[in-house]
Amino acid sequence: MALQISATNPEHPALLLDLPWQLPLEEWPDRYLVPLPRGISRHVVRYARAGDEVVAVKELAERPAVREYELLRSLHRLRIPAVDPLAVVTGRTGEDGGPLEPVLITRHLNGSMPYRSMFETTLRPATMHRLMDALAVLLVRLHLAGFAWGDCSLSNTLFRRDAGAYAAYLVDAETGDLHPRLSQGQREYDLELARVNISGELLDLEASGALHPSVDAIAFGEEICRRYDGLWRELTRTSVYPAGKHHYIDRRIRRLNDLGFDVAEMQIGHSPNGDTVTFVPKVVDAGHHQRQLLRLTGLDAEENQARRLLNDLERWMATQDDYAPGDPLTARPEVLAHRWVREVFRPTVRLVPKELRGSMDPAELYHELLEHRWYLAERAQHDIDQDTVVKDYIATVLPKVRGPLPPGDGTGDGTGPMDGDGTGDGDGTGDDPEPESAD
Repeated sequence: MALQISATNPEHPALLLDLPWQLPLEEWPDRYLVPLPRGISRHVVRYARAGDEVVAVKELAERPAVREYELLRSLHRLRIPAVDPLAVVTGRTGEDGGPLEPVLITRHLNGSMPYRSMFETTLRPATMHRLMDALAVLLVRLHLAGFAWGDCSLSNTLFRRDAGAYAAYLVDAETGDLHPRLSQGQREYDLELARVNISGELLDLEASGALHPSVDAIAFGEEICRRYDGLWRELTRTSVYPAGKHHYIDRRIRRLNDLGFDVAEMQIGHSPNGDTVTFVPKVVDAGHHQRQLLRLTGLDAEENQARRLLNDLERWMATQDDYAPGDPLTARPEVLAHRWVREVFRPTVRLVPKELRGSMDPAELYHELLEHRWYLAERAQHDIDQDTVVKDYIATVLPKVRGPLPPGDGTGDGTGPMDGDGTGDGDGTGDDPEPESAD
């Protein structure tokens, strides 16, 4: 059988042809490989260079390779955070003419790290809480889309920095299955697997001495369940409001937006005697701030990064003479937003030389500079000019964050979707005084 490369982009097969498909993956020469940290996998996985791209190459049997490729493509269409599938290579033969296993090829997620690499420096408990937040958000997003993971774990997840928090991406979809809608039993099964897997992984780290002494591996495994339950309830619960209190519905939608989710459809019904209104969010879609930033500026960022950049954009627009909200005769927000990118965002990022940024993307770097500007201004009790901020950041902060995903200082910044004690903000005690019925 001749070598076959099935790819999502017609340009990729030509780039991939240069790789040594006649050799087993574990025997590939170093000149083809990129030395990036790898997580634990039941398959042989290598990072290689294909043209200007870095790709992850995984050997596995043809049927699961094609199936995972299609599942990852489906998740990509659903805008779920997962690695980007590029190709499946089949029909491989060795130099002796014998068959070799097919491979699945995905794009390397820039700036991401597997959890074991993060634990090379012992993570503090507060940083681990943020990882649990990120993983809970990912699992909720998968379940809302009808995807049963079947093997949720730290090993099957990559993490990226996201404006003081973390964003989690699915890596391994081999055991997954996509449905129109998940039952409660399917969700609970996924969650139980996550609890067991995470506890086991942390116990393994504890045995190797890489776990912070104050971290209870079993308790952290159970924490993913608490965080998931709190977020799921906040996103899907039915709310009952007094009639005439329609602003409660607006407040609920704003709270969902603050969590990073959009309500694409809602169901509102009055009680028979008209004294209450029932509100049910029917379709909840993630990436609220991402889409808003992309629409206004063309910048593609993680959710927390987008929230931070939008806040800075709004403050900047308020200082512009041609900004008058609600006045159609003045400059539209999109015009001002593109001017902010051109006059503020890009010049600020370019002040930090590329060779000093490590693998930090521009949005994360801009967030870091905003944080540092606030810190310097608080210390000096007056505004600090941008050149001074950047010079001080390069000298005092950048050396500590040069890695793709430094382990953090454990202080937290309150930007995550749930607070650090694992209770979340979906416990029914928010700012709505109404009684609620379970979904």
